[in-house]
Amino acid sequence: MKWIRALFARSTPVSSSMSEKGMLLYPSTGEVIRAESILRAAGIDIAVKGPPPNLRQGCDMVIEFPLVHELRISEILEAASLSPLRVVVVQDHLLEPVSLFHSKDFGDFLMVRAANMKITVDKHSHTIVNISGGGCPDVPYLAHMLVGKTLDQAPEPRSLGQTLCGYALQLAFQEVRRLCRG
Repeated sequence: MKWIRALFARSTPVSSSMSEKGMLLYPSTGEVIRAESILRAAGIDIAVKGPPPNLRQGCDMVIEFPLVHELRISEILEAASLSPLRVVVVQDHLLEPVSLFHSKDFGDFLMVRAANMKITVDKHSHTIVNISGGGCPDVPYLAHMLVGKTLDQAPEPRSLGQTLCGYALQLAFQEVRRLCRG
């Protein structure tokens, strides 16, 4: 509850000239993943992004959310015993979270990187031709299970892996699907 009280005791009021978004900062990736799942299940529109360099606190991901849902989010996370380290209002471009996605078009192939994981697909057949990156022990297994399959045939990486690399690959998989579908 102390973080909820801190939200209402902000020294800088939110004005219409400021962003209408906030960021939830957590000490570990596992907590970000759990909070993301809980908030999405509650129907809240959120995005997992990279934190601005000056806000990194042990985890290279933040949850960006619409400030209009701040009270509801705080209640949901409090009930799940998953309170963030900090809640930050995005007040200027220096605090903007950065996209976890980077895509590169190689003509016939499209590569999408999310955090430290990359997935490359043939743009015409939508066949996964390469999985790379990360340093987690399940990366070779994930590559074995996905390479050679189309985006529609391949299992979702989150159903195969339990590591940060598997999570990042899931994000890249979803983004490359979105890009390939137009």
